[in-house]
Amino acid sequence: MTSIAYAMGAGGGGAAAAAGGGFAPFIPMIIIFVIFYFLLIRPQQKKAKQHQEMLNALKKGDKVLTSGGIYGRIVSIDDTSVKLEIAEKVQIKVSRGNISGLTD
Repeated sequence: MTSIAYAMGAGGGGAAAAAGGGFAPFIPMIIIFVIFYFLLIRPQQKKAKQHQEMLNALKKGDKVLTSGGIYGRIVSIDDTSVKLEIAEKVQIKVSRGNISGLTD
């Protein structure tokens, strides 16, 4: 009986070759990663880069929209914050990163 079990475990290379399939099992995971990169990661990085460029180009007098939905005109600007005039003689200070875009 021992000889039969030993013979089944040793195999002629067929089972051992299939178990050590090498690179083939990773191909579907690589394809999924490539799809995620081009559909999710790359567009998100591109949008973040455009937003950062817009923040760097802000200047006094620009009309902007904050992420909270407040429209205003830039009165002063520094490295981390922006002072917006939202109505006559009404100014608020917001984080520079909370500017979501320029308006007309």
